[in-house]
Amino acid sequence: MPGFELFGDLERAQVNDVLESGVLMRYGFDGARNGHWKAVELEKAISERMDAKYAQMVSSGTSALTVALASANIGAGDEVIMPTFTFVASFESIIALGAVPILVDIDDTLTLDPVKVEKAITPNTKVIMPVHMCGSMARLKELKAICDKHGLLLLEDACQAIGGSYDGKPLGSYGDLGCFSFDYVKTITCGEGGALITNNEKFAKNADHFSDHGHDHLGKDRGADAHPFMGYNYRISELNAAVGLAQIKRLDDFLSIQEKNYSTLRSAIENIPGVQMRTVPEQGVENYSFLSFFMPDEQTAREVHKKLGENGVDGCFYWFDNNWHYIKKWDHLKDLTSLGKLPEEVRKGLPDYNNMDTSQSDHWLGRTISVLIKLGWSEQEVHDRAKKMSDIISSVTVEVAD
Repeated sequence: MPGFELFGDLERAQVNDVLESGVLMRYGFDGARNGHWKAVELEKAISERMDAKYAQMVSSGTSALTVALASANIGAGDEVIMPTFTFVASFESIIALGAVPILVDIDDTLTLDPVKVEKAITPNTKVIMPVHMCGSMARLKELKAICDKHGLLLLEDACQAIGGSYDGKPLGSYGDLGCFSFDYVKTITCGEGGALITNNEKFAKNADHFSDHGHDHLGKDRGADAHPFMGYNYRISELNAAVGLAQIKRLDDFLSIQEKNYSTLRSAIENIPGVQMRTVPEQGVENYSFLSFFMPDEQTAREVHKKLGENGVDGCFYWFDNNWHYIKKWDHLKDLTSLGKLPEEVRKGLPDYNNMDTSQSDHWLGRTISVLIKLGWSEQEVHDRAKKMSDIISSVTVEVAD
């Protein structure tokens, strides 16, 4: 991770097809595009790789979440349960539809705690949205059981975990809907792009229409399309899809490299006293894009993170202080600060997140360090990094113990 590290001839060939035709838009211009339909080809490749009947390409992971929710008729006043540790796009997509994000604690998987999820359900709850952060998954079996019990939808945000699996199913395909991001720093990239997958024909049809201004795509040209409902522009371009089409064909190679590098780093630190590895649910397989582990306490985690950076071990994240990914720094959500007037349903329905008890999430994330696993490292670089990490973590834990 990320896929741009290994751009090459496959990506160039796909992009050149588009440039030579001159048709950058995914719809229309049939005669000029020389038979190239990159977005359509990519949708087919994703649905096959992710074991889903339908895939819809869109302009970003955020768009994928928004379109997925809209396709399931989630809107004003509906509550969507999501984790305290995620990317801001999770609540942005919910609020964009006038729905209400209900933030729930994480556990040692760094994803939604099913016990806390069930306690958060109200008559307005419509969706449980686990976010498979840093390459690994939520406790999907337990969450699916809760959804079945309460008649809720399970929407998997797999934007950071493409290629992982649970119970033999690709992440994103276990629930009713799944979403992926293909932005510049994801395991495979389109530069900018995203996709949603589903086995539900109605959701797929709604997503196809909603992501292109409500066009039903049944006419011979776009001017002849009907508009069964309002939609918005969440289209991906053919140029972006072309890059993604090359990258999806390389996904298994990327995952293999990530697993090898991840395993080398993990072996170097997992037996150090005081180190606890992130929990991966039974029957789950990571995509190995991050190595995440817990230190004994927040103070030790901060010191280890600091020393790693000072000694040139880049790509290490201490999420607890990160304003993109954790509720502590989401003042714009907590204070409901927006350029436009937020829907009344959101204002009335949103809990007081300034006074939310996040002690359980703090307990886990305050102790967490995540190391990005790169594709472009040489074997020597991986071994050098492993030794540095081992030496630094060992020395800090000894100092703290003394």
